Amino acid sequence: MALTLKRCAVLLAVLSAFMVWYSCSSGPAAPEPGTPGFFWNAAKGGWEAGDWTATAEHLDDVLSKDADEYGPRALPWALVLTSGMTDGYMEAADAYQKGVKANKAGAEPLRREMVRYHDAASRLILQFADKFESFNKLNLDSVPLAFAFPKGSAAEAPTLLTVAMGSAPTAALIDSALKQTLERNMILAAAKAVGCADDPAKAGQIFASPDAKVPRATFQLAMANHLFAMSEMFAATKLDDSEKREILCKRAQDALKSVPESPDTKELTDKIAAAIKQLPKKS
Repeated sequence: MALTLKRCAVLLAVLSAFMVWYSCSSGPAAPEPGTPGFFWNAAKGGWEAGDWTATAEHLDDVLSKDADEYGPRALPWALVLTSGMTDGYMEAADAYQKGVKANKAGAEPLRREMVRYHDAASRLILQFADKFESFNKLNLDSVPLAFAFPKGSAAEAPTLLTVAMGSAPTAALIDSALKQTLERNMILAAAKAVGCADDPAKAGQIFASPDAKVPRATFQLAMANHLFAMSEMFAATKLDDSEKREILCKRAQDALKSVPESPDTKELTDKIAAAIKQLPKKS
């Protein structure tokens, strides 16, 4: 896979840091470039810098080279990362879709961004579904959280609020709003993963614990919720693909099978059943 400029910059920064560390340390040698350990550290560097795309690519490199050793740590991280990015693009697309309806005369630039974000979210949803299948094969009672809680703010991007009213922003504001929205949703995705959807501060404390972990059932329920939320991207009012929506709904149902029954699982189960019932009947 060709390296993006941002990814090259992250890799060079990580390599430089390793060289400085190695020259000043008498400890064990740093992982050599191209090894799973090297890409693992590169993923940490990308995550720290808020470069979500580079982080995802590095985690893919890790899993392609050594899924057995790194899988229990890399897959949960990749799922949180992918779900956060997906939610961010979906939130941005929703704002632009509202803007298109609010400003029919000037809808075209808003529609272009909406389509761009829908496409990005759609690609990420497929990646999430594949990674979740791999995660399901792991025999884990608790899920390791081998990454730091995301930095930044969970506040909504003000620009998207004006976009939803039909105002087309400048290119600079478009990029800034997307960055803020991805950052916000990364924080929310990490909080949901540990059962603290409404309390990011509490979630941050869980991640700050040494050897941080979360019960498998808690993580599994969060992923089931993500699968169902992702299915809504394929509703008739958006990408209108009932087949993909049904697949995601059923995968969310399957994810719930290993989660103990609770008010939260019942609520989600009812939502999924209602969504499937509304799908067009197959001929």
